[in-house]
Amino acid sequence: MSALILGLVLFFGTHSVRIVADGWRSAQVARLGLLTWKALYSLVAIAGFVLIVWGYGSARADPVVVFAPPLWTRHLAALLTLPAFILLAAAYVPGTRIKAKVGHPMVAGTKVWAFAHLLANGNLADVLLFGSFLVWAILDYVAARRRDRAAGTVYAAGPIARDLIAVAVGGAAWAAFALWLHALLIGVRPFG
Repeated sequence: MSALILGLVLFFGTHSVRIVADGWRSAQVARLGLLTWKALYSLVAIAGFVLIVWGYGSARADPVVVFAPPLWTRHLAALLTLPAFILLAAAYVPGTRIKAKVGHPMVAGTKVWAFAHLLANGNLADVLLFGSFLVWAILDYVAARRRDRAAGTVYAAGPIARDLIAVAVGGAAWAAFALWLHALLIGVRPFG
């Protein structure tokens, strides 16, 4: 469990700098240069991610039950992850109305994904992992929207075709992950 916790601290520590110390981050970027900052940031974040994967896998081998979620929460989680994938796709398709409305669809998608998984998984490692992602995503979303308002940032909405692309790509990615990749990578089949 300690590897999981250390991984979460490293991963979210790097990903939270703009939330808690945006001025310090800007000073470091100015001092080190953007490429050096990104390289250091990436190394720490990747180390954290590796520890999360390893620690979560180890914790799943000897689970500590916090609560026993009802069976229907698995179905709800599978349903909720569909909009999470669509939001993720909308972050990468330029000019979607989704991004214009939501502002930061990747972070919003992370909130939905984490909430869905928190509902359906009741072991201590699950609560730590998905709860941490949910809390971080909420805080990051609030901070990012605050920065947008302060900077007067407006995300332009393009034609509806771009949203249809995001929905199609997100839906296809969701289907591939739910039907094949989740079992391959995580070892759990969402649909039995």
